[in-house]
Amino acid sequence: MRKAKILFRDEEAGVLTQHDDGSFTFSYTELWLKDSNKPGISLSLPKTAEEFHSQYLFPFFYNMLPEGSNKQVVCRLNKIDPSDHFGLLLTSAKYDSIGAVRVLETG
Repeated sequence: MRKAKILFRDEEAGVLTQHDDGSFTFSYTELWLKDSNKPGISLSLPKTAEEFHSQYLFPFFYNMLPEGSNKQVVCRLNKIDPSDHFGLLLTSAKYDSIGAVRVLETG
């Protein structure tokens, strides 16, 4: 199992987990949910106390991944299997991403 903190404008908004069977869950932190001024991170992952489940990486996160030759370079330089979408997300969305969301590996 691998986990990542999901930051929205550098504040922890939730946790993305890849389970051993390859499925994913996303949930908002309790602090994020309690603050009525904090938005959902995307329209497809609205702010709710319920945990989201998917057999594949959620489209919102998948769309943050590099594509084409950029993906090839990132995978080669970081020794990441191109089919390891979670690993690629952890590497490519750590410091710089388009939009307000970043992804940081935990533990």
